Amino acid sequence: MNRPSTDATPAPITKSLEVDRPLDEAFRLFTTDMARWWPLASHSVGGGDAEWCGIEPWVGGRVYERTAGGDEHLWGRVMTWDPSRSVAFSWHPGQAPEPATEVELRFSAITETRTRVVLIHRHWERLGDRADAVRARYQDGWDGVLGNCPGLHTGPSDRSVTQDSRPA
Repeated sequence: MNRPSTDATPAPITKSLEVDRPLDEAFRLFTTDMARWWPLASHSVGGGDAEWCGIEPWVGGRVYERTAGGDEHLWGRVMTWDPSRSVAFSWHPGQAPEPATEVELRFSAITETRTRVVLIHRHWERLGDRADAVRARYQDGWDGVLGNCPGLHTGPSDRSVTQDSRPA
């Protein structure tokens, strides 16, 4: 059942972090090299059997995981592929492609060796009555996933993953 039009649309989840990597390397780390750091045992369809995940680097490419037995589970499809700037994809791990939320990652150089990565997870309203509950799980879930990223900047005055509830 869809949410009544009088309900407020759930706000996007926005997370911001800094990684001690040059811009191009940070983009690669979060896209084609994500299997190096994604916590598959806790954040995958296959659980303990999942052994790899990745993003095919083109619009229409898959975001998916592969299990030790060779099974593949679709997480979404690439909607935007702009190397070193942004990537966006539908998001429905282990579920039917519709309805899907959307995840966007934006990259910006802070210095030659440090990059800001902003994750925006939006379109919760597409999930109808499940929107608020699913969004609540991802609010903390993204912290656990992003906290695994190598090169995450954790300087004395920085919070490694910050959240911002402003709409994108």
